[in-house]
Amino acid sequence: MTWLLDPRLADCRRIFLQELAVETSIGFHDFERLAPQRVLINVDIFVPIAASTSMRDAVEDVIDYDVLRHRIIEIARSGHFNLQETLLDRVVAACFEIPAVSAVRASTEKPHVYADCRTVGIEVFRMRP
Repeated sequence: MTWLLDPRLADCRRIFLQELAVETSIGFHDFERLAPQRVLINVDIFVPIAASTSMRDAVEDVIDYDVLRHRIIEIARSGHFNLQETLLDRVVAACFEIPAVSAVRASTEKPHVYADCRTVGIEVFRMRP
């Protein structure tokens, strides 16, 4: 987690969703195309504290993670993905649709694709250009 030491994130809050479980059509193997699979999606968004603080204690002043959660579910259920990379890239792009987001760390995991390992997945960390 050396990215947490990046000075560009020093004034940021980390908002996260961990192990959001979604049934989605994913995989390029024939056996994966037979039925939707359970995919775990993890997202950390980094938002400047000034853009994620409410003096009124009102959700309208901060990032509403309910909206983010629903958008990720919508993406995951939007169609078939051959690759986790494609699903992950779309999730990250959706996070950056939120103007206040400075950086995103996200991962996907397919915990049931192989009987001989707990999970298989990918992860990415991106900063807003």
